[in-house]
Amino acid sequence: MDYEKLLSPVVREMKPSGIRKFFDIAAQMENVISLGVGEPDFPTPWQVRSAGIHSLEKGKTKYSSNAGMLPLREEIARYMKRKYDLSYCGETEVLVTVGGSEAIDLCLRAVLSFGDEVIIPQPSYVCYEPMTTLAGGVPVIIETKAEDDFKLTPQQLTAAITDKTKALILPYPCNPTGGIMERADLEAIAQVLKDKNILVISDEIYSELTFGKRHVSIASIDGMRERTVVVNGFSKNFSMTGWRLGFACGPKEILSQITKIHQFAIMCAPTTSQYAAIEALRNCDDAVAAMIEEYDMRRRLMVDGFNRIGLTCREPSGAFYAFPCIASTGLTSEEFCERLLYAKEVAVVPGTAFGKGGEGYIRASYCYSTEHIQEAIRRMGEFVTELTCK
Repeated sequence: MDYEKLLSPVVREMKPSGIRKFFDIAAQMENVISLGVGEPDFPTPWQVRSAGIHSLEKGKTKYSSNAGMLPLREEIARYMKRKYDLSYCGETEVLVTVGGSEAIDLCLRAVLSFGDEVIIPQPSYVCYEPMTTLAGGVPVIIETKAEDDFKLTPQQLTAAITDKTKALILPYPCNPTGGIMERADLEAIAQVLKDKNILVISDEIYSELTFGKRHVSIASIDGMRERTVVVNGFSKNFSMTGWRLGFACGPKEILSQITKIHQFAIMCAPTTSQYAAIEALRNCDDAVAAMIEEYDMRRRLMVDGFNRIGLTCREPSGAFYAFPCIASTGLTSEEFCERLLYAKEVAVVPGTAFGKGGEGYIRASYCYSTEHIQEAIRRMGEFVTELTCK
């Protein structure tokens, strides 16, 4: 077999996720402390697990409708209204997906023709660029700046738009930077887009995880609902990563088309997960609030720790990641992470895994215990001291 000819050149040229490299190495080592995986260490709330178990006991294991169970879609619509003052029809403007990533993929495939451009602010989640390429689109990267708190500015957006621009991915709260966009920031972006035929794909998977400032969706800004698909899910907000459940909300004209792709590619999201998600939306506000309070404490612990050992770190306002600058060490992001892993057995992610603009930074997750974070910071402090003493 000639696999070079057999395989798609687009796929062959795609780089593997930069997040995985260091964890593949770490998996072969003992005593490694990882700050790398963006997965809540809280168990899924018991009442959610119980709802899933109950659905299995009752034999509720059939396919759901392609778009998801109507009671869940209606509950999602109520949740979006209650939390973010967004009004959607559960029947026609909500789609239940297999995680938020599927929803992003569906949106891109539904709107892109070959050569269409998608604007992607970076540093940001690793899937946006390859998904755009797989859908035949052309990624147009905007490198956000630390001095702007890694926010997308209207000036940057204006400069990036061409007559080929079809979509903007808005990744806030942001993985990996922890940056958020406040209402005034979003209003400025909306002003740029108001006369453009450009779809906003707003990835709001960390919408519950903000600290001191309530999340605002760009879809709630005047004139933006009709040109925005909001992507969200249950993995981060409700500690339900393995349940693989997300959703998209948007105009029915767009949702009807992305549902067709979902229908042929996936059929429907897992039924057990859907029953559990109904319970999460209805009765887990207190559990989510408790998790956020704990994350806030860990956030401050980690940021203080990084600054104390000489790695300048701004205070993230959302998600559960810190993004300290390691430029003072004289190492690249890749070098820092690799040498830290072998020297001190601490795994973090190089900022370049999230785009070229991440050079000089690392990503560290604070969805770990305080003991775990403190020991990791202690080892990293030793590493930085040893570097400066050479």
